[in-house]
Amino acid sequence: MTLLNTNTMNGKIIELRNQKVIIDSDVAELYGVETKHVNQAVKNNPDKFPNGYIIELNQKEWGEVKSKILTSPLGGGKVKTPKAFTEKGLYMLATILKVQKPQQQPYK
Repeated sequence: MTLLNTNTMNGKIIELRNQKVIIDSDVAELYGVETKHVNQAVKNNPDKFPNGYIIELNQKEWGEVKSKILTSPLGGGKVKTPKAFTEKGLYMLATILKVQKPQQQPYK
């Protein structure tokens, strides 16, 4: 298990609509998965993410976020606007990704 550096985590947190959130691609990086796996987990478990757990960015918000993250690879190839996860959304996603992760077999 990799422990996250607090400074790394804080650098990923942005404020959007008066809430602290983390963009889906940064969430994927933090959890060590691809962004498509994060978004697939959300799509496959809509009942686990009630209103307020995830914010769908609009084009204007995404443009503002991209301009603040100049060094991030986010800006280039993303076609859809990203999702932003609130703290509750991150907790729920962590439980879903943990369940989906294949269990390693112990060495014999």
